[in-house]
Amino acid sequence: MPTTEANDRVQLVFSLFDADGNGVLEADDFELMGTRVIAAVPEAGDSAKSRLLDAFRRYWQTLVRELDADGDGRVSPEEFTAVVLDPERFDATVDEFADALATIGDPDGDGFVERAHFTALMTAIGFQRPNIEALFGAFQPVDGDRVSVTTWADGIRDYYRPEKSGIPGDHLTAGTVR
Repeated sequence: MPTTEANDRVQLVFSLFDADGNGVLEADDFELMGTRVIAAVPEAGDSAKSRLLDAFRRYWQTLVRELDADGDGRVSPEEFTAVVLDPERFDATVDEFADALATIGDPDGDGFVERAHFTALMTAIGFQRPNIEALFGAFQPVDGDRVSVTTWADGIRDYYRPEKSGIPGDHLTAGTVR
């Protein structure tokens, strides 16, 4: 059974991925979001940008494959919650997405995501600045200004775990849902 926090996290992510705000997810939402996010770190390499765009597309493809029984190319909030909080159906997609997002935040390849890149990427996704800052702090940055790529990727994975509560990712929902 998903925790209340997990449901809040997924509700927020749905609202952000609904890039055109029409109340359902469609392929265009993921293209728009992917394009917006890769533009947030212009100095990232082409392979990192392609990898992230591919991860957004596979995220969508997993959703539509798992959920779009009527073939209309749309996913409702209820359908989204059902699959995203089912680790057996969605873990591989989350793993790919987590690794691609965290990696694009490390354009110099040193294994760390600087605060500026983290903030730019999370802002491009649509999270609120105070929540982004709280999340960054919860990851216990090194030298106050960077977190490891692994720490961020693991934090993204935890965000989608239905049994998790009290995790750094819960900072993203503070004051945004309910």
